Amino acid sequence: MAKMVYMALPFLAQPHKTSKASSSSPSSSKPSKLQHRTRSTNISVPSSTNVAANRSLKPQKLNSDVSPHRAVSAVRLMRIELGGAFAGLLNEKGKGSGENEMGYVQRTLGFRTRELNNQDLRLVTEIVGGTIRWRRYLDHLISSLCHDKDISSMEPLLLQILRIGFYEILKLDMPPYAVVDENVQLAKAALRPGAGNLVNGILRTLVLLKENETLPLPKVEGDDRSQARALATLYSHPVWIVRRWTKYLGQEETIKLMIWNNSEPSYSLRANRAIGFSRDDLVAQLNALKVPHKLSLHLDDFVRIKTGLQTIIHAGLLKEGLCSVQDESAGLIVSIVDPQPGETIVDCCAAPGGKTLYMASHLSGQGMVYAIDVNSGRLRILKETAKLHQVDGVVTTIHADLRTLTDGEPLKSNKVLLDAPCSGLGVLSKRADLRWNRNLEDMEELKKLQDELLDAASTLVKPGGVLVYSTCSIDPEENDERVAAFLLRHHDFHIDPVDRYVPPDFVTPNGFYFSNPVKHSLDGSFAARLVRAL
Repeated sequence: MAKMVYMALPFLAQPHKTSKASSSSPSSSKPSKLQHRTRSTNISVPSSTNVAANRSLKPQKLNSDVSPHRAVSAVRLMRIELGGAFAGLLNEKGKGSGENEMGYVQRTLGFRTRELNNQDLRLVTEIVGGTIRWRRYLDHLISSLCHDKDISSMEPLLLQILRIGFYEILKLDMPPYAVVDENVQLAKAALRPGAGNLVNGILRTLVLLKENETLPLPKVEGDDRSQARALATLYSHPVWIVRRWTKYLGQEETIKLMIWNNSEPSYSLRANRAIGFSRDDLVAQLNALKVPHKLSLHLDDFVRIKTGLQTIIHAGLLKEGLCSVQDESAGLIVSIVDPQPGETIVDCCAAPGGKTLYMASHLSGQGMVYAIDVNSGRLRILKETAKLHQVDGVVTTIHADLRTLTDGEPLKSNKVLLDAPCSGLGVLSKRADLRWNRNLEDMEELKKLQDELLDAASTLVKPGGVLVYSTCSIDPEENDERVAAFLLRHHDFHIDPVDRYVPPDFVTPNGFYFSNPVKHSLDGSFAARLVRAL
């Protein structure tokens, strides 16, 4: 499932739980709960490799003509598209140091620029995330201005430079001709003079088309398929997602959801009550750092921020375990589990551990959360972060595939959380790259996996105990339909409505929890509370 949980500093390297290694595959080590499938591409990888290799033979030197944020952005985008890196890992605000970033630029492009300052790092975050979000839209325009050339055959680095330039001109408030000149310099330095001339001509044409309001964009007309293709281009989402959402939500709500996904995401901070650090303490720290914030309307431990995460990181609040970056939708799911001191709770697919640690913080040092996951590396990080948050005394990690763990005499508990592998379609505003790394075939594989894990998790529940099934998907086939199918297979379970645990605005007619990104300004997520008969 796609859990956008960023823990204290070690966890900033862990993408959302959609991007967690699947509990279905012990051999999986990719940060995807569904075994990561590298999408095929016709982009000329050898061309890029040869460029990097040739550059590395030249003396390393400082190039003061190239803006550092564009050089870093281009290299990051190459790593994401060709190297299988995750945008959440590379693009998390404040994650990479300027020195590390410049090292990648030097190894890839053969030169260094001036060092990155904080403003440069913020621009890198904006440009990389925005370019990935708007990729389909940008590629349509690049192809149109290249006379409908198949841009998949374009040199990878050249394509990234064009995407950056198009994004800066169309979506950022930057002087257009300064953008042209800067990206021309990058193309000339990183590739060759002819590439700079090509970038110059294409970007200048784009500036004129934008000024004259004559961008070659599709119209939403024709049959359903034609309209879906046009909307997919205009709002930069895969066609299959647009068609699926239109089927379930209607076109108007689908457009609103795509607009939300393309907007700059906001984040929530959770104060670590386990060490006696309250939300009031967190607010005092944010005021001292001059970071704008709002109190959560739903949870006492949470504060929302739109900007300033890099400031918070540099101040050491995360590294010291005083707070975590965690969406309120995840906190509301923990409210549905309702952890109490002295209880034993099993978290079936625990890593990266956001819900695990929040549940542990409710135990006041009494009880235990058993954190099960197939990925030993992520469990190790979870264990380290539990120590940082001072809840390691009530967290026990178990490295296992949930389905084989339950073959023998399984651990039995009164409360079990299955935060299941899912498509992550509720967190596309934060996981900019996820929309391009999912396809329709994934949905069928995921539903099968969800059913298997639900069956396995149910064996851990004592008579009279509670099983909470959750995802961060907004897709009914992963949510309501999976619960309905489970109840048909397990007549000894019934629905326990969640209205006692979350505000009524989040309760569905079936008694489930559901957060709507557009309606609630949170990640999209789902949870069902199921009780086993005595």
